[in-house]
Amino acid sequence: MSANSFDARSTLQVGDESYEIFRLDKVEGSARLPYSLKVLLENLLRTEDGANITADHIRALGGWDSQAQPSQEIQFTPARVIMQDFTGVPCVVDLATMREAVAALGGDPAKINPLSPAEMVIDHSVIADKFGTNDAFKQNVDLEYGRNKERYQFLRWGQTAFDDFKVVPPGTGIVHQVNIEHLARTVMVRNGQAYPDTLVGTDSHTTMVNGLGVLGWGVGGIEAEAAMLGQPVSMLIPRVVGFKLTGELQPGTTATDLVLTITEMLRKHGVVGKFVEFYGEGVAATSLANRATIGNMSPEFGSTAAIFPIDDETLNYLRLTGRSDQQVALVEAYAKEQGLWLDPKAEPDFSEKLELDLSTVVPSIAGPKRPQDRIVLANAAEQFKTDVLNYVATADEAGEESFPASDAPAATNGVPSNPVVVTAPDGSTYEIDHGAVTVAAITSCTNTSNPYVMVAAALVAKKAVEKGLTRKPWVKTTLAPGSKVVTDYFDKAGLTPYLDKVGFNLVGYGCTTCIGNSGPLPEEVSKAVNDHDLAVTSVLSGNRNFEGRINPDVKMNYLASPPLVVAYALAGSMKVDITRDALGADQDGNPVFLKDIWPSEAEVNDVVANAIGEDMFSKSYSDVFAGDAQWQALSIPTGNTFEWDAESTYVRKPPYFEGMTMETTPVSDIAGARVLAKLGDSVTTDHISPAGAIKADTPAGEYLTEHGVERRDFNSYGSRRGNHEVMIRGTFANIRLRNQIAPGTEGGYTRDFTQADAPVSFIYDASQNYQAAGTPLVILGGKEYGSGSSRDWAAKGTALLGVKAVITESYERIHRSNLIGMGVLPLQFPAGQNADSLGLTGEETFSITGVTELNEGTTPSTVKVTTDTGVEFDAVVRIDTPGEADYYRNGGIMQYVLRSLIRK
Repeated sequence: MSANSFDARSTLQVGDESYEIFRLDKVEGSARLPYSLKVLLENLLRTEDGANITADHIRALGGWDSQAQPSQEIQFTPARVIMQDFTGVPCVVDLATMREAVAALGGDPAKINPLSPAEMVIDHSVIADKFGTNDAFKQNVDLEYGRNKERYQFLRWGQTAFDDFKVVPPGTGIVHQVNIEHLARTVMVRNGQAYPDTLVGTDSHTTMVNGLGVLGWGVGGIEAEAAMLGQPVSMLIPRVVGFKLTGELQPGTTATDLVLTITEMLRKHGVVGKFVEFYGEGVAATSLANRATIGNMSPEFGSTAAIFPIDDETLNYLRLTGRSDQQVALVEAYAKEQGLWLDPKAEPDFSEKLELDLSTVVPSIAGPKRPQDRIVLANAAEQFKTDVLNYVATADEAGEESFPASDAPAATNGVPSNPVVVTAPDGSTYEIDHGAVTVAAITSCTNTSNPYVMVAAALVAKKAVEKGLTRKPWVKTTLAPGSKVVTDYFDKAGLTPYLDKVGFNLVGYGCTTCIGNSGPLPEEVSKAVNDHDLAVTSVLSGNRNFEGRINPDVKMNYLASPPLVVAYALAGSMKVDITRDALGADQDGNPVFLKDIWPSEAEVNDVVANAIGEDMFSKSYSDVFAGDAQWQALSIPTGNTFEWDAESTYVRKPPYFEGMTMETTPVSDIAGARVLAKLGDSVTTDHISPAGAIKADTPAGEYLTEHGVERRDFNSYGSRRGNHEVMIRGTFANIRLRNQIAPGTEGGYTRDFTQADAPVSFIYDASQNYQAAGTPLVILGGKEYGSGSSRDWAAKGTALLGVKAVITESYERIHRSNLIGMGVLPLQFPAGQNADSLGLTGEETFSITGVTELNEGTTPSTVKVTTDTGVEFDAVVRIDTPGEADYYRNGGIMQYVLRSLIRK
């Protein structure tokens, strides 16, 4: 029950239903707040308890100073939690482990239960092994169940053991698309109250739902577990960046072009840790599908959220997707009553403002390694000539890219060239070179939720087939929609056969290529690429294109709209200027250009209007949690605590609570620490966290081999997130990670200073030696450390490797928070300084003093760092809120929650 200090409790009548609400207009200053802060204000009014959430917190939010730097901590209580299976499995593993820990400490295991609705969509496990055939989907699903049976049995047990926990089984869709199409409420109803739907999710692209006016963002699995158990999310009232949209998109441009433009603008502006909110008359001209596409890319431009207010377009989408008349009426009535309805002419109070005229957006792609590196499509082939030089050169000892005179590659028109003849299984031959498009994937939540770009892709395929074009033989083409509704409207519009004919057969309803589940390239292509060190490319309609992420054989990755993915599959190379060069020849030998097969806006709109209806959504989601026969046939254990299988290589009981007592152990200074890794700028959680395929000659591969797992059954790191033994061995093991302590290496290598001459060894092996010797470890990093996905294992693995502190130039929000949640101290170099400017090589021994001040209930602003080589500096302590300090004192967020629940 709310303390209701502002007399905000009221009633809203909608039709025959009456709801309790908390009126925002009872708080002075609320009317001028941006939409997103109004949502937070309602959250505080409704959850005010006089302790964690007080009247002073509410007044502080009502009196928000748009120009001030964030300093006021508040406690945000999300209405629900959403998970995908890669990050969700460890959540359920940890909850199961916490039940046992509670019992061991004399508490009631039943207390460990989600206190707010928690929903999981299994979408990260399907791999596009099979492609280009009509039965590719069935084959891939069968392989998925074969690989993941233990995990799926565990999740089915969780669905029965925990209250308020629901699972959307495999083969259904991508979590964020299922969220906007079915799970999102926009206005939540629970226990007679109506309030804004809010959430946190264990995937950074949770922000896709911001397009529906739902405030939510990605957190690590660690933070999500706490939210599931009733812990509010500790945060500072953020700065809010207003992004004004004017005008309309020009024909020929897509939502993908728009979002790549916005990503470039906001990355350049700097929005890390801030909310972005869209306003202006251009918002009304932006379809809900386009809003969701923009919201989805929030992590790519670095903001916490990227939200749109509620308007008629929101209501139309809710109706289209099968929400009830009463729900739609409630959303409209509530939004208008609370001042959450879009006024296109309004100019809310924002901290900073940007503006974009939609008519200036031009066709674009992004790459070859970051989503913010936008390239105007007309310049893409020319830009490739420059970028490829970074991938065919050899690295000298200083890490500089250079061409030794004797090894300079051959060049054609200034572009490095190394043509290789490949023989296909049918005996035919073809030639591939640097720049060959070896993966063309319509994939990921970002674009597959958007019917306009999906229909455009299908129409490009149709027109290509009619002209006699098909994909080049070296291109692996895959279609992985975000929900079954997509294939339903393709079928209804008669477009599926054309996609099939150019190779874009359905491979699964899941993230696939965008998260590295692209599956292997055809054997002969892979061999040619690796034997001749070709810099080949992928083109995907995704949101992430970091190095080493998409496919281990592919060095350069480009984000593009679905219709451009089809076009590049036809062209077959990034050297082709698809805006000017022919994509191929028709039946009569005449050149066919992109303009010849590009659909008009009217053609796309006609298909969308006539092929998509409310009945499709109602049918697809009528029994969405039931699953198919394979899901229902899985045998599961019963009982409140899980029966751990000692032989399982997928699900194992983690060690987080071993030796834990009810009393906390005082935090201590760090002495005699060694550096496990010295890293550069823009090290992402993809570089840190175990991801992708598991190779046999790595510590993780050796562990699986020792446990009797055949190499063909290794599966991916993501699928084995429930096994900490595998995951520790894959932390900091990305094939593109460059540890400056071990120059000349790529991957999970370091130098082991516990041994004579400090030989190069696997990071995991060195960690084990350091821990056996009782030596604490530190990581040195550069700018934007931990950017990318909200990977909890990037923090869990760091902690379990024995790392006690990370010292960087700057952090991205989620990873810094997750480090604290695992008991790792995040520190920052003094402003303007970094490891190199301080003369740190990574070979030093470190001591960190001043940490013990935390035992006195305060957080030091800096701590003293000294080395045995005489370097000394004051590092900034990045424990930003009192709540984070409590987590760190307890050894981590899970230990804090466990102690809190037992004491209740």
